[in-house]
Amino acid sequence: MLTLIAQLAIDTADLAAAFLFLYGLHRMSSPVTAPSGIFVAGIGMAVAVLASFLYAFGVGAAARPHLLENVGLAVIALGIGGGVAWWGGRKVAMTAMPQMVAIYNGMGGGAAGAIAAVVLVGDKAQGNAELVMTLVGALIGAVSMSGSLIAWAKLEGVIKQPVRVKGQQVVNGLVMLLTVAVGACIVVASVDEAARTLMMSTAVYIFFGCALAVGILMTLPIGGADMPVVISIFNAFTGLAVGIEGYVLQNPALMIAGMVVGAAGMLLTLLMAKAMNRSVSNVIFTNFGDGAKHRQGKIKGELKPEQPGDAGIDMRYAASVIIVPGYGLAVSQGQGKLFEFVKLLQAGGVSVKFAIHPVAGRMPGQMDVLLAEAGVPYDMIFQLEDINDEFASTDVALVIGANDVVNPVARTDRFSALYGMPILNADMAKKVLVIKRGEGKGYAGIVNGLFYADNCSMVYGDAQGVLIRMIEAVRGLGLPAVA
Repeated sequence: MLTLIAQLAIDTADLAAAFLFLYGLHRMSSPVTAPSGIFVAGIGMAVAVLASFLYAFGVGAAARPHLLENVGLAVIALGIGGGVAWWGGRKVAMTAMPQMVAIYNGMGGGAAGAIAAVVLVGDKAQGNAELVMTLVGALIGAVSMSGSLIAWAKLEGVIKQPVRVKGQQVVNGLVMLLTVAVGACIVVASVDEAARTLMMSTAVYIFFGCALAVGILMTLPIGGADMPVVISIFNAFTGLAVGIEGYVLQNPALMIAGMVVGAAGMLLTLLMAKAMNRSVSNVIFTNFGDGAKHRQGKIKGELKPEQPGDAGIDMRYAASVIIVPGYGLAVSQGQGKLFEFVKLLQAGGVSVKFAIHPVAGRMPGQMDVLLAEAGVPYDMIFQLEDINDEFASTDVALVIGANDVVNPVARTDRFSALYGMPILNADMAKKVLVIKRGEGKGYAGIVNGLFYADNCSMVYGDAQGVLIRMIEAVRGLGLPAVA
């Protein structure tokens, strides 16, 4: 049993960690305060981890001979994991951020599943209610882990196309039913000593194997355009699994942190789905994101190229410009040059704003982080619902590397996979300039009708290189930049 002092220290640390988690999450609601919020939440995690070592004072007599060995292994594991995460976090490129988030989601779900595995294999659940909660947490955690790994593989390009076969949804449903059935067998067997001894370990292994298969099968057919929503779903799953296993362990810090992350992840998922005018079930159980599977009406018009210097001067003499950043900007790492160009425009009296679509990029919030990294003031950044009406009165809309989120076929072509998705009204500006490396389709595989519009010109090239030539052209007019 834990000493009174050790238990008091653990309870105090858990309360402090929970407060730091909540306060950190609150500060993450704004790009301005998000860095400090992440730091505060990290301190909370460190407090919770360090407090867990105090449980060593309550180990039983049988475990005491192995105490130093187990504590040493825990320290080594923390050192390796922390070192890899620190190195990976410092080295990861902005374009690879979604992959890193997917991996970390998977590791969180795997950790929750590992906790459940220890409880199940060791037969440590106290009563059927706790056993059922352990199994639910194990199922969600395992699905989050394997599904997140598949999401990582899709984002990284290891899996290049959705994997779909005839009757796939039926197979997925049967595997899910099998998983639930095996879980029910574990609960039933727990009330009989002979049955528990005979089948518990084998059933637990089968249960986890089926749960991991559910995550894989659920994610394989989902198209690339749905990845922002998928990442958010698995984030919610991981939080929920951690919260449930926190309940099983009676650990307040895990319960609070898990439920907060789960609730935030689910709210974000719903917002992402709403931004695409679709339900979460529609994301999971349909083939959206595979443009080849959808019939698209014929696009009228032709592509009209424009030189970077001419495009830059067009914007210099405009009264207002709205910039729509997309994944192509992140790929080129051109955000610094973009803000340098924006300051040149502001020096000439041009009103400049940024418009962000909720699902721009490969994960929620990627464009906000990208612009914040370049030093763009937060009051220049507007979300879809706050700026969409302004495009009609804007002189120039500059689209950089974005595609699906400005595709007007979402309004007009009922045969398109994008149909019904709210988009940024860039096509309604008096003039549209699109910086793009080529004439390829977007992540959803849909031809963009905006590119063929009468008021749209294409500025071909890598975003950073194009922006450099725009800067040179505007500087050639003899204007200083604002501070």
